[in-house]
Amino acid sequence: MAPTDVVTTSYLLGNLHCPSCVTLIRSLLHETYGDNVLWVSPNLVTSVVTVEHKDNTPASVRNMEKTLEDVGFEVCGVNTTASSSIDLYRTSQVDLGESSRAMEHPNGFIDSFFQLWRPKPSPSAAEAARAAHLENCEACRSEATSQDVKHYEDGKLVRTSSKTSDTSTKHSSLPYPLQKVVTDTAPSSLWRVTLSVGGMTCAVCVNTITEEIQKYPWISKVVVNLVSNSATIDYTDGDRTQDIIDAIEDLGYDAAIDQVVNLEEEQKQSADEREVEIRVNGIFCSRCPDRIITTLKSLAPDRLQIFQEPNVKNPIVRLRYTPKAPEFTVRHILQAIEAADEALKASIYHPPTLEERSRAIRAKHQRTLLYREILTIIFAIPTFVLGIVYMSLLPNSNHGKMYLMKPWTSGLSRLDIALFILATPVYFFAADVFHVRAIKEVRTMWRSGSRMPVIQRFYRFGSMNMLVSLGTSIAYFSSVAQMIAAATTSRHHQGSGAEMYFDSVVFLTMFLLAGRLIEGYSKSKTGDAVEMLGKLRPTTALLVEKDKAGVQTTTTVPVDQLDTGDVIRIPHGASPAADGVIVTGETNFDESSLTGESRLIKKAEGDQVFAGTINKSSAVTVRVTGTSGKSMLDQIVQVVREGQTKRAPIEQIADLLTTYFVPVITLVAILTWVVWMVVGFSNAVPDHKAESSGGWVVFALQFAIAVFVVACPCGLALAAPTAIFVGGGIAAKHGILAKGGGEAFEKASKIDCVVFDKTGTLTEGGEPQITDAAVFPDGSADETERGFLMSALKAVEESSSHPIAKAIVSFCGTDTQAANVEDLEELPGRGMKASYKGTDDQQCDIIVGNELLMQDFSVVISGRVSALLQTWKTEAKSVALVATKPSTSNTWTLVAALSISDPIRREAVAVIRALTARGTQVWMLSGDNATTARAVAQRVGIPASNVFAEVLPSDKAAKIASLQASLHARGSTTRRAMIAMVGDGINDSPALTTADVGIAIGSGSDVAISSAAFVLATSHLAAVVTLLDLSRAVFRRIRVNFAWAVVYNMIAVPVAAGCLYPITTGDGSHVKLDPVWAALAMALSSISVVLSSLSLRTGMPGVGFRHREVEVDE
Repeated sequence: MAPTDVVTTSYLLGNLHCPSCVTLIRSLLHETYGDNVLWVSPNLVTSVVTVEHKDNTPASVRNMEKTLEDVGFEVCGVNTTASSSIDLYRTSQVDLGESSRAMEHPNGFIDSFFQLWRPKPSPSAAEAARAAHLENCEACRSEATSQDVKHYEDGKLVRTSSKTSDTSTKHSSLPYPLQKVVTDTAPSSLWRVTLSVGGMTCAVCVNTITEEIQKYPWISKVVVNLVSNSATIDYTDGDRTQDIIDAIEDLGYDAAIDQVVNLEEEQKQSADEREVEIRVNGIFCSRCPDRIITTLKSLAPDRLQIFQEPNVKNPIVRLRYTPKAPEFTVRHILQAIEAADEALKASIYHPPTLEERSRAIRAKHQRTLLYREILTIIFAIPTFVLGIVYMSLLPNSNHGKMYLMKPWTSGLSRLDIALFILATPVYFFAADVFHVRAIKEVRTMWRSGSRMPVIQRFYRFGSMNMLVSLGTSIAYFSSVAQMIAAATTSRHHQGSGAEMYFDSVVFLTMFLLAGRLIEGYSKSKTGDAVEMLGKLRPTTALLVEKDKAGVQTTTTVPVDQLDTGDVIRIPHGASPAADGVIVTGETNFDESSLTGESRLIKKAEGDQVFAGTINKSSAVTVRVTGTSGKSMLDQIVQVVREGQTKRAPIEQIADLLTTYFVPVITLVAILTWVVWMVVGFSNAVPDHKAESSGGWVVFALQFAIAVFVVACPCGLALAAPTAIFVGGGIAAKHGILAKGGGEAFEKASKIDCVVFDKTGTLTEGGEPQITDAAVFPDGSADETERGFLMSALKAVEESSSHPIAKAIVSFCGTDTQAANVEDLEELPGRGMKASYKGTDDQQCDIIVGNELLMQDFSVVISGRVSALLQTWKTEAKSVALVATKPSTSNTWTLVAALSISDPIRREAVAVIRALTARGTQVWMLSGDNATTARAVAQRVGIPASNVFAEVLPSDKAAKIASLQASLHARGSTTRRAMIAMVGDGINDSPALTTADVGIAIGSGSDVAISSAAFVLATSHLAAVVTLLDLSRAVFRRIRVNFAWAVVYNMIAVPVAAGCLYPITTGDGSHVKLDPVWAALAMALSSISVVLSSLSLRTGMPGVGFRHREVEVDE
């Protein structure tokens, strides 16, 4: 490394407590090391100090560590940025309580109060375990006499000593294992961090975080999701993870890392390898980790790599291994660890998932609101009795009412004092959740170093919290001012409290909190698709093994202890714990949970079964092929999760509206107050008795307060994501995985044309068969020559994954001799070319492919063979031709002609008919010859004019582009048509990417699936019709939600501002929206948007999504 290289080092401090510590650390490092330290960033939340400094100078990692320790800081961990060995798992190796500790700091007085009553963990269990360990460890017993040991149990520090001298214990984690010091910096090209974000309440919060993070030049992509309380960020510098967290926390939100991955390294990992984290309980001294590591290294050094060693404070070992069942599995690793010391207990550790973190955030937020709602209700009951029952419902002759109306001093009545006493704790202890967040927003916007231009801070600020805080604050403090004025005057006062809004403060807060609680509960129901899919997997499995005597035994093991190659038993009614292949037995499986198909699927030996499906017949034994994290169910969960994070383009409208929502509403409220004061003082409302109820200033305030409270940007923010979440869940139930999320749903709702690939999509493509063959059609050959040809042909086609190649291999048979082919070359869209040794060791060349390939090499096809090929084509069969020549010659000879039958899918005709009936054009794309392609098209109902035949893989994308340029959308002569492509092969991936919506058949290749916006977990083509119908339903619901949210604000705000006040009712009262009812309306507006999205699940006509079955002809 060059002497002037700049590195970034993070120090985890155990006693970083307050801002004065931050100031001390900054000044200390800058003064001690001068220009060698470029910048210092201490973080009070994470207790991490990040320093960017010049390496190989006095400002070295160790020197700065010693400097911090000299002034009394406890350095619990050190980590220097380096992509090759940066500890990406430092935040995933603690339990949910630890990892979300940043989420647990109080948001107000109520949180602090309730935290006092939470039970504290007892250290007795840890002490007992340590005592048991000391009985078995001589070194610890001898060491314990001279110095104590400090240790952790479940993340809580039990301190019984000063520092130990062992450096490996010192350089561990407090909760994070920052244990390595690495100085080689080579940032990888692309990283992705998934964060749990707490404190978001509306679209303004989403926009604020997105805009702030996008300002950094090394940020590639930012997706913030309000419904799942998460953020997914792609960035080009792996050292900047903490900077992202700091930026979000500086905005006033809580952030915790769920996962950090190097996207390039993730792709390089072998499919056979498995990476696990193992928690080892019972580590109480520095010698225990050494025993564990020594044991693991001796266990299988060629199959096991250790990436993180355990230690006293963080007993997590992270390793990667290659299983070989039954000789070497994760069970052997766990047993070896426990055998190292009888006090050790090992188990596979699972970091909390994003859904678990999101639930924890929601639960905490709901608890916060519930505590305050309970407090508010306690004070709302007497407020209702005094302010409503006594003052409005009882006659003036009532003694209780007369007592309350009697002045307490000057113009201040007993009722005013009572309502003030009731409203004050509600304002400060229940509505504080809104005030605290509003203050954070203002402080963040005006903080030193803010990137927001000063002028922009005046027209782009605030969120829903600020509107609510302003409304309740104006109501409370204006009432306090009126109370003080009344107490200092001697005017006669009837004590009605009409000019004060203390009761409004209580009811406002109660309705607002109740609305937030209901909204939060409803939102949690929209995103439960991933959670429900995750519950399909069983927690245990029946493992079939042989003991030392060779007797087969069955034991129950946790599902995470299964490895590739293990054999498990699936009894009747059970679900496979992992993907696998049936070894013995035959049965029927219900795969509706994954594919949406209700019919039972027959399975026999060699067939694959999937986790999450149900065995509906006899028991079978299965060899595991996909363990936890790599099964089809896991892939479905991952696709659904990713789809939920992708936003629809229509959400940009919500972003634009919510960006300026709060400033506009604030301006409207101020103008409302001013206008009503002008109207009042100009006597434009002569019949009003404002002077007897506090004057026009106070009277005008009720309209301004109502405007603040009734305005609601939440409906705009929830309109699209809630519908997309619900739509994604419905799609998953029907075997459709929405990889493209909201954008894909929006485009799919506008599809005008669907293009189907032929082979493997309209046809079954699974196991095509050679139905006709003409070997040496223009001559004769002996068995020896025929054998050499079949051997060479089989060897060439075995190198291809094309379905036709597999059919040819099967046709060549199993009794052919092995042939040695050389110079193998694949000719895309045409076939294969190679060389081999024929009879008499003569070197020959061979080509296998379609008629285009024969034309390219000038192969002569006789009239007899041409007629034979034409007959096959009219029967909708594909053809393959084989030609050979001696390497010394230039003349090719046709030696074989084959016809391949690929049956058309049963449902293909019905699906084409259903799409056509919906007004959707249908086209077919094929690399096959024109005659065969048109024959297939005619059978399924596609016009011959809508067929692209003999299309090379490289040209498929061009054909899709030509349709996009030539076709028009339905009912338009100017807008181009939206094109969907349905395919399954590697050759289809460019076309899937070019199309507006790519739809991959789930049984197809991984490349095709990765290129698609939607993946059909089922191979049933009817899912395409379901997908288009569902997309239209989801997008219609998004538009309805948006329309409702916009119309609500356009109507509610003018009504709250008093536009209907001139209208009088039959009893002479004016029409106006009281602030209390404005709060209720605001709560109902956002709840109604969420319920609107949830109603998609009902299937009610005109309300929910109704799945229409495609009738397949028998």
